[in-house]
Amino acid sequence: MLHRCRFDSDRPLTGMEIECNLVDGQYQPAMSNRSVLDAIADPAYQTELGAFNIELNVPPRPLPGHTGLDLEKEVRASLNDAEQKASSGGAHIVMIGILPTLMPEHLADGWMSESTRYSALNDSIFDARGEDIPINISGPEPLRWQAASIAPESACTSMQLHLQVAPADFAANWNAAQMLAGPQLALGANSPYFFGHRLWPETRIELFTQSTDTRPEELKTQGVRPRVWFGEQWITSILDLFKENIRYFPSLLPEVSEEDPVAELAAGKIPELAELRLHNGTVYRWNRPVYDIVDVDGVRRPHLRLENRVLPAGPTVIDMLANSAFYYGTLRSLSEADRPLWSTMAFSAAQSNFLAAARQGLDARLHWPGLGEVTAPELVLDTLLPMAHEGLRRWGVDAVVRERFLGVIEGRAKTGRNGASWQVTTVDALQGQGMSRREALAEMLRRYCKHMHANEPVHTWPQ
Repeated sequence: MLHRCRFDSDRPLTGMEIECNLVDGQYQPAMSNRSVLDAIADPAYQTELGAFNIELNVPPRPLPGHTGLDLEKEVRASLNDAEQKASSGGAHIVMIGILPTLMPEHLADGWMSESTRYSALNDSIFDARGEDIPINISGPEPLRWQAASIAPESACTSMQLHLQVAPADFAANWNAAQMLAGPQLALGANSPYFFGHRLWPETRIELFTQSTDTRPEELKTQGVRPRVWFGEQWITSILDLFKENIRYFPSLLPEVSEEDPVAELAAGKIPELAELRLHNGTVYRWNRPVYDIVDVDGVRRPHLRLENRVLPAGPTVIDMLANSAFYYGTLRSLSEADRPLWSTMAFSAAQSNFLAAARQGLDARLHWPGLGEVTAPELVLDTLLPMAHEGLRRWGVDAVVRERFLGVIEGRAKTGRNGASWQVTTVDALQGQGMSRREALAEMLRRYCKHMHANEPVHTWPQ
């Protein structure tokens, strides 16, 4: 197909998915997504794994011009409308990487959304493991816990960015996205608490990795890859990723299509590739390849997307759009460079940057070609922000849009404050005033929600 078909890429589109949490009036998890979705009554909102999760799918659109400002207004209006409808039933919507008031008792019973697919996924993972999943995460207050289901995965809520890519350009964009994963995460970390423990600035990375791990201990020691995977090498084609998925990961969901893709192709039709798409959806790469079919002026055409799954949700709409502007702009500059930077950087260094950013946030030191090891804010301010501005300019994004969103990134890097650091500082201050940890987490979340609705960027929030 890559050689013979015309993939849709004439007018590249971007897309966004925002996973959200639901809380009650006391800022505790609300297991009510079914009734909330019924109240919202908008197909853009869907269920997620946890009964306290919902997802907003933002329609695809091109980047140029004033699109970013229009998108900010649209997403805010949509979320405000959804919040109003959810609150009529006593629930509230929170955009945050891990809900800080989520505790073990909340994941004992009734935590999963009603879905045959989710139940099958849970059963398949545990059948593959043959034992409970150990959750062991380091940090200032290390956590050790045994999971009897994939419930901890539902704690991880993210923002996913999509970019439609021509087949010939996919490898360069994926390699560039892998390079960017560390700086992205350092800037956007927003998940410092799980089960009341202060862990990593972006605990979601390790929690998601461990909670979906199908490998029993003997397979781990044999070097079998985890299903949440950074990857292991730079690529030259999107096929490299699909081949790795098939080579390294057994199928989890036994659904088989009756389609003969080769016959469909020979007949001049576009194959659905249902098994490939289903299997690809159970390999959780932080930058995932996506094959899909779109209707272009009444004609079905295949297309490829790069799905960036690095970032947590929140804290605000403007923060998330700033994160997306930084990503799309820097990605354009890196992927179009005459001499690819990844050709001078070990793949393992990109992975090390990613893990360092998850563990240390904006305090991380990151490796970059030509610079050696530098602090995350230094890398962003001196090297990546100019790339982001230039990349957005090449996309045709208006100067006012570039300045608004990249100004937020600059402010975050200069102050050293992202969602994670604000959460930790606020909880420490509340506990210093005599609150228990659980009381402090609930009060912090109350303040977080107030600031979230004000849509002021997190680096400007008072403690």
